Amino acid sequence: MSLLLAARVILVGAVLLAATAAALSARMRGPAALRYLALGDSYTIGEGVRPEDRWPVRLAGGLRTHGAPPAAPFIVARTGWTTDELDAAIDERAPRGPFDLVTLMIGVNNQFRGRTPGEFRVQFRGLLARAVGFAGGESRRVVVVSIPDWGVTSFAEGRDRARIASEIDAFNAVAREEAARAGSRWADVPTLSRRHGADPRFLVADGLHPSGEAYAEWAAAIAETLRAGGPPATR
Repeated sequence: MSLLLAARVILVGAVLLAATAAALSARMRGPAALRYLALGDSYTIGEGVRPEDRWPVRLAGGLRTHGAPPAAPFIVARTGWTTDELDAAIDERAPRGPFDLVTLMIGVNNQFRGRTPGEFRVQFRGLLARAVGFAGGESRRVVVVSIPDWGVTSFAEGRDRARIASEIDAFNAVAREEAARAGSRWADVPTLSRRHGADPRFLVADGLHPSGEAYAEWAAAIAETLRAGGPPATR
């Protein structure tokens, strides 16, 4: 065997050895953790509950995608935020995609402040487009979560509960239409909030925001939405 041929054999062997080592290393590390971005307001940040009881945290803890462990969700949310305030906060926080899963739940404060569904549609459409962008342009990686009917809670005592319910339905109709238009998924929670009403087990001390027990139900409902349409795949 000539020296040149021997050198080539050694080089090919070294390349194969390096590739095998890299494959074994990747196998030992296991699948990459699923990256999850949660966008919203008080419901997403879990006003009044422990961090581990927030529904995005519960959802992330229950997700398993091809054996990939879930990462802690990157949450951009604050109590009281409207669509425009969330949009500004996204600019400030500047999440870095792509994410394997993005959830968007916003609009209850638009309704509470007396803003119109028409204004909400324009601003929500922009937020949803940003959410899809954070999902790498994959609209099916985005789940739009409907807003609950706070009119059934004890906080709403003395208010026009029928009007609140009607307005919540109108805002959710807009969000659902926009989700369908974008090709994103839809998860429903008003049914759960109306089922429990003012039951103190499902509310925190302020009588308005859901408890950890309620958020567990929300997380399960959203997880079912993911399972029904196929789980998001890690990149």
